[in-house]
Amino acid sequence: MSLFNWLVSKTIMHVPGSIVGLFAKGYIAGEELKDAVRVTRDFNRQGIMATIDILGEFIKTKGEATYFKNQCLDILQTIYDEGLDANLSMKPTQMGLLLDKEFAFANIREIVEKAAELDNFVRIDMEDIECTDATIECYRQLRDDYPQHVGLVLQAYLRRTARDVEALADKPMHFRLCKGIYNEPRIAAWKDMEIINRNFASVLDRMFRHGSYVGIATHDEKLVFEALELIEKYDLTPEQYEFQMLLGVDSELRQMLVDQGHRLRVYVPFGESWLPYSKRRLKENPNIARHALLQILRGKG
Repeated sequence: MSLFNWLVSKTIMHVPGSIVGLFAKGYIAGEELKDAVRVTRDFNRQGIMATIDILGEFIKTKGEATYFKNQCLDILQTIYDEGLDANLSMKPTQMGLLLDKEFAFANIREIVEKAAELDNFVRIDMEDIECTDATIECYRQLRDDYPQHVGLVLQAYLRRTARDVEALADKPMHFRLCKGIYNEPRIAAWKDMEIINRNFASVLDRMFRHGSYVGIATHDEKLVFEALELIEKYDLTPEQYEFQMLLGVDSELRQMLVDQGHRLRVYVPFGESWLPYSKRRLKENPNIARHALLQILRGKG
């Protein structure tokens, strides 16, 4: 790890928001849904899909959960009204998972019902290990009733992920596979990046072997290579998978994949609670800060 990356990872959680904003503004659509619509429409013109997410973490009341549920319903309706090629990503804790599991499940079900009504799709994000079992339980329940309209995120750094794929393989599966960003204990998560990368490729192979549709969420070209090898191995068509990337990260690799005929979806976050998301992403990937600093120094910030 370079000295710059080490400094970012160690200090970013204590950096003032005004400074974080200089580095993060290219990675957040804006504070309002109209900003996400604008960004999504621009991607659609380029043949790129989107998944829209309203930012907001650590809610403390059911009233806040109800607010975010209604925001998600509004996002789905707006996608439909605007004719966007986009779906919705949502976090179970934003729906109240850590307050009342059944209350949260009811909120998520209402959102997925709305997506089914509008022929759209909801991706249930995976958060820290405290939420993993309940999140998988929620997905399993909803998959029974809305198999074409709901999917789950699994994380390659968790030691349990291969077993979770096998446990869910009794019915059709729709996953986003990512590395994972939460700081989990060693007993739960691999810590060595080479092992995490190998597990990512191994889990992706397992998902494809079971006929899963997978959103391959990575900016790591080594993993893109592994994914392309597996796509060829299983003779998949572009309708059977997609690549997924974060807004503002490695647009060159993104365009290369699109030019090669692969489906690609960009994660488009918006909302007033952009600061915790931005700090977490910068901590996970200090290269984002390096790239943004170079843009600022070149007068392009």
